[in-house]
Amino acid sequence: MKYIGAHVSAAGGVDQAVLRAVEIGANAFALFTKNQRQWNAKPLDDATVEAFRAACRRHGFGPGQILPHDSYLINLGHPEAEGLAKSRAAFVDEMQRCERLGIDLLNFHPGSHLKKISESECLARIAESINEALTRTRGVTAVIENTAGQGSNLGWRFEHLAEIIEQVEDKGRVGVCLDTCHAFAAGYDLRSAEATTAMLDEFERVVGIEYLKGMHLNDAKSELGSRVDRHHSLGQGNIGLACFTTLMRDARTDGIPLVLETIEPAIWAEEIAWLRAQQEAP
Repeated sequence: MKYIGAHVSAAGGVDQAVLRAVEIGANAFALFTKNQRQWNAKPLDDATVEAFRAACRRHGFGPGQILPHDSYLINLGHPEAEGLAKSRAAFVDEMQRCERLGIDLLNFHPGSHLKKISESECLARIAESINEALTRTRGVTAVIENTAGQGSNLGWRFEHLAEIIEQVEDKGRVGVCLDTCHAFAAGYDLRSAEATTAMLDEFERVVGIEYLKGMHLNDAKSELGSRVDRHHSLGQGNIGLACFTTLMRDARTDGIPLVLETIEPAIWAEEIAWLRAQQEAP
């Protein structure tokens, strides 16, 4: 089964994200469990946790259909001790929030070397950060998102993702969320069915398809290989629709959250319906 949805707002409480997902016909969704642009947030109280869990039960959302995203401030490969410690503490908090809410996955951007340490040292720090978080939580899988490679951000090559995973001790609690806009901006061509299949083939060869835990389905305003992260609505950017039709018909994307982060929330319901319709070959 395909689990298709969008990154919906949690304004008014995390349980409201569930209702917003239902409104657009989603059977998957993403959310922030706290303000993504602040370091600290008040702990989740019991009433909030129960409201979220009850809404998920009522509307049929299992833990594997929800792909929350952590704070944008976190840099698990930070080159400086203070920044690294602050990021690791915030990441553990994000993992623990997921644990309380009964969510199995947490999506995050891997990190940036800020031109102060080598790529390999930064990737090792990211893996160490994941290891620390996994030892302090239970049941939540750390899901690394591929990046567009802007600035000194790592994770834009599949080899980066594989190098991180290789150094994670608990391989059963690490995975990858593939973002189509980021992959395209990083240089993976997705402008045809053949190119999209080839991208998944390369991911399977370099990283391993067993690590694919989710996808962000976004067209791209940016050019192929530009290393610029600019999302667009499906079919309106430089990727085009063939990519998304192909992904809907590939069994390798079954059973994982497929989440829109496209730029027009008003048409998410239409985009979800279109994606569902692509599952049937003409």
